[in-house]
Formats: sequence, structure tokens, C-alpha cells
Amino acid sequence: MVQQIEQFISYFGKQKNVANSTLNSYRRDLLQLADYLEKEGIKEVSKVTQTSLQNYLFFMEKNGRAVATISRTVTSLKAFFFYCQIEGDITNNPAYELKTRPVVRKLPEILTVEEVDRLLSQPDLNTKKGIRDKAMMEVLYATGIRVTELINLQKQDVNMSMEYIICRSGKKERIIPFGREAKKILTIFFELDNRKEISNNPWLFTNYTGGKMSRQGFWKIIKGYAKKANIKIDITPHTIRHSFAAHLLANGASLEDVKEMLGHADITTTQFYLNVNRHEIVKSYYAHPRR
Repeated sequence: MVQQIEQFISYFGKQKNVANSTLNSYRRDLLQLADYLEKEGIKEVSKVTQTSLQNYLFFMEKNGRAVATISRTVTSLKAFFFYCQIEGDITNNPAYELKTRPVVRKLPEILTVEEVDRLLSQPDLNTKKGIRDKAMMEVLYATGIRVTELINLQKQDVNMSMEYIICRSGKKERIIPFGREAKKILTIFFELDNRKEISNNPWLFTNYTGGKMSRQGFWKIIKGYAKKANIKIDITPHTIRHSFAAHLLANGASLEDVKEMLGHADITTTQFYLNVNRHEIVKSYYAHPRR
């Protein structure tokens, strides 16, 4: 079954052009299923029944797995067994009638504009590290991109004269404008950049060794500055993305524009930010306070 799972992941990645994180989630879900079924004496896809899949979902629930995790697993199972059916490995799809339970999404943690200002004022601009850190956070808040997209930015992706970045995710790319505060710190950052002649180092933001910044490395940077800024909520880089979206929508930005900037495939995902209590977000601000 493991071989068929890997074949499915390869097919799914090529045909659907999905993000690596999504592929990894599907692979993890399916390999955990395969491990469970093997312990139950089921090693072949053709031997899997609807009952065995239902038993696995009950097993997950009994062991305290979150509703969201179980619902995602059902999605993974449906996609995998549909693939097996069209490949001729099975005649009947045992996942066809599986149902997902409704997932109640928690409202994301949102920073107030005052908290964003405090956070972004923490880096020491007398140091190269401080300038880099501020540039990363300003770009993140100015564009709302994902942390993976941020660390994958290359120097050629920044258009300073037209004030936009080109953000690439898989085979897709989108153009996102940034404002005056981001441009101001990026100008200083580029003036101090001593890597311009290094052709084999295309990354915009690097760590202290000169390599590409990692997700974990930037996560620690954010955590450190949040602590210095006395921000009480458990902040992550995604918190800044959430704040970007909520702040714009609360001040009249169109849902479609924010959807495009965030790179959402479905506008219903963007609509979720409309549920955030706007009075809790901020008491008074402009459409984007750092533009």
C-alpha cells in the first residue's frame, strides 16, 4: 500500500499543482492509515473496506485527534481511493460514502495596530541584523505573504521603483504591492547588502552564515521581538498575515483584492476574516497604517 501511496502523491502533485505542505499532509495521513491497517492485517488496497476506514476514523477520535485533523484525513482518503479506482486497483471505492464532520474554525489571533507598531519598532537599526529583521517583518505586514513565501523571496523579486514584490508559490505567482514603510527599510537594507556580487546567492533574506533564512529561524526572531514588545498573545509569523488581512478588510478593502494578495484559491477562505471582531482589532486606523 505504501508504494501506491507514493505513486498517488507523485500524481497528485503533478496534476493538481498543490503546495508541498499539502502533499506532506496527504502523505502523512495515508501512511498513518497504512500503518493502522497493517496492524489489523490489511496490507493490500483491494482488501480495504468502508468498515475498516470507519473503524480507523473511530480510532482517531478515540485517541483524541482533533475534528479538523479527522476531516482532513477523510479528504485525503477520498482522494487516494478515487485515484486507486481510476487506476484499476480497486473496483469499489471504500471511501466514497465517508462523511466529514463540520469543523468549527477558531478566530485567528489578530494584533492591534498599536501592537504591530510596537513589534515593528523593536529591531535595532544600528545593526545589520536589526535592519534585516525589520525589513522582513515590514514586508510580511505590508504584503500578507506566508512565511515560506517570505523566506523564498529572491532579490530579483523586489521591484523598488514600482513598489511591488513577485511572490511565487509552486508554479503560481502573484504581484503584491508594498508601501512606504517597507520601501524605506528595504532601501536601507539594499544599501547595506554586501552580497550583490555573489551570483550563487539569490535569496533576499539570509541567516548569519549567508544561507537562506529558515522558517524556524524567522519564527524565533518574531518570538524574540514579541517578548520585547510585551505582546501577550502567542504570536507567530502567520499572526502578522492574519493581522494584515483583518486590518485591510476592517477598513474597507475589497474582499477580492485581499483574496488576490493573500493567494487564496477560494474567496470563502478570505471571508473568514470578516468574522473577526473589528472593535477588538483596533479603535482607529487607516486602510493600512504603514502605507
